[in-house]
Amino acid sequence: MTVLVLSEHDVRELLDMESCIAAMETVLARLARGELTNPLRSLMSPPGSTAMGLMPSYAGGEKPVYALKEIVVAGDNPARGLDPHQGSVLLHDGDTGQLLAVLNASPITEIRTAAVSGAATRLLARPGSRTVAVLGSGVQGRSHVDAMQTVLDDPIIRIWSRNASHAEALALETHSLVAASVEEAVAGADVVCTATSASEPFLELGWLAPGTHVNAAGAYPNGVSRELATDVVASARLFVDRRESALNESGDVRLALAERDLGHDHIVGELGEALAGMCEGRRSPDELTVFKSMGIAVEDLAAAQLCVARARERGLGTEVEF
Repeated sequence: MTVLVLSEHDVRELLDMESCIAAMETVLARLARGELTNPLRSLMSPPGSTAMGLMPSYAGGEKPVYALKEIVVAGDNPARGLDPHQGSVLLHDGDTGQLLAVLNASPITEIRTAAVSGAATRLLARPGSRTVAVLGSGVQGRSHVDAMQTVLDDPIIRIWSRNASHAEALALETHSLVAASVEEAVAGADVVCTATSASEPFLELGWLAPGTHVNAAGAYPNGVSRELATDVVASARLFVDRRESALNESGDVRLALAERDLGHDHIVGELGEALAGMCEGRRSPDELTVFKSMGIAVEDLAAAQLCVARARERGLGTEVEF
């Protein structure tokens, strides 16, 4: 038997943002309808600056498939010039169990995370939204600029980062503006994307204009790391990618609900439920909407399936005996 191996270069050639956004919309709606299996990820965090996550998923149908993303998060990697997410996505035939493909997980994680924020922005931001703040200038900051430029019409993007030189470099690369502070970046913004490794909240409610939509895609999923002040979450119409993930892994959600004595029903719905018409999205121009993204396994499955299908069509990748 042979296994298709797709390198980082292969994945980047195969997975464009627009197609990935469409794939994320489809897979999250399928998940909401109960058509896929997505258990909670398993995390191992030994002493040091690295951690490992295992993210399995399953999709049935005519050609059932299992997927497993194994990912190591290395917090010191940006200083080494490396993506902090290193690993692979494995696809198995759902009937025979045979290994079908191995894909580099770094570009999949990078692109699909921002693509989900793009899907949330299309659904939850006010029509005509144009001014965007991207907070963070690393891998996810760059990918979120791409996503916002894909889903919004000629957006004006302001970038803030704790590393000013990184913010300037990303702004130059993406024809964006640089903000000197978080408050300056988000002032009057229609959409705010947080894409940092922050452990303590840094985005305050008073800085956000009425009707802002926030995509919160950063912070390590350890249940305590946060990007958003409690009042932002408590005041928002709150959506998540998966309730189980948010309630177990998101410091932004868990701690805000506890501090304001809010029930789990403060989560309006999963993004897939809103995409499938199972719950209402934005209700008025002035309400604050927040999408808290944890990054879930079915997103990796869908991105990997799209890459493999295109690779077969285009003759890309390497087939190896296994």
